[in-house]
Amino acid sequence: MSILTQAKFHPSLQHQLHTSHSPILRTAVHCSATTTTKPNPKPNPKKLVLEPQIRRLEPPPPLLPNPTRPQLNDPSLLSTWSHRTWVASGCTTVLVSLAKSITCAANSHMWAEPILAGLVGYVLADLGSGVYHWGIDNYGGASTPIFGAQIEAFQGHHKWPWTITRREFANNLHALARVVTFIVLPIDLVCDDPIVNGFVAVCSGSIMFSQQFHAWAHGTKSRLPPLVVALQDFGVLVSRSQHSAHHREPYNNNYCIVSGVWNEFLDKHKVFEALEMILFFKQGVRPRSWSEPSSEWTEETETTSKLTAQ
Repeated sequence: MSILTQAKFHPSLQHQLHTSHSPILRTAVHCSATTTTKPNPKPNPKKLVLEPQIRRLEPPPPLLPNPTRPQLNDPSLLSTWSHRTWVASGCTTVLVSLAKSITCAANSHMWAEPILAGLVGYVLADLGSGVYHWGIDNYGGASTPIFGAQIEAFQGHHKWPWTITRREFANNLHALARVVTFIVLPIDLVCDDPIVNGFVAVCSGSIMFSQQFHAWAHGTKSRLPPLVVALQDFGVLVSRSQHSAHHREPYNNNYCIVSGVWNEFLDKHKVFEALEMILFFKQGVRPRSWSEPSSEWTEETETTSKLTAQ
């Protein structure tokens, strides 16, 4: 029995030794397999880390890759008969709305409400000019549908701000006058409410003339009419000192160009910065104000252009 037991036990011991040796071989094979695959993960960090950083940090494309310096006698600064026609039609619709408001108010002996509506329209026009100005300054380009021409014009304005003082009246206002005509004319035809007409007249008129207020903000005090200077000093129109801050780095403040009454509130509470963050996280679009000022934003003075023209 003991012999049988030894014979029975001895093969078991050999089997145990054999099986204990097998994992060592398998471990060696496993290690050699991992060493052969070790170089493969090298491209992965490059693809996962570097590419998103390059995509996110890429600045927005410039609006004017090859800007052309405007001349003092540039024909594009002159008014055409088409410009004058649109300004005349815009002014007519605004005056009709104002006349209807006054007439209806006189018939109903109601004056306080239409006057208050006009004041609200004036204040909201300033806010609207700031929102619109912020949008076309920071987003889109010359190829943007509908707004492309104005975006390109405002980009050129940052490069050569003095050109707006050389632009003729109808040339400066015709684009907004066209919009006012199409919006206000239907209201004039169907509405006889003094409050609504009062609001529409003042709000639309302020928006249409905002570009002229903007031009006056770039003028020198000696060249402006005394009444305009007085209105700027009282805060009725956007002042020269307030708007000049918009044309200094970081180019992300004082967007409102009617009275400028909203500028302090919007800049203090960082309203536009919050909107930029929302658009960035929702749409992945960076505003131009986040990038370092490029040559398209660097102001060139009228004196430099005069010397070049000569």
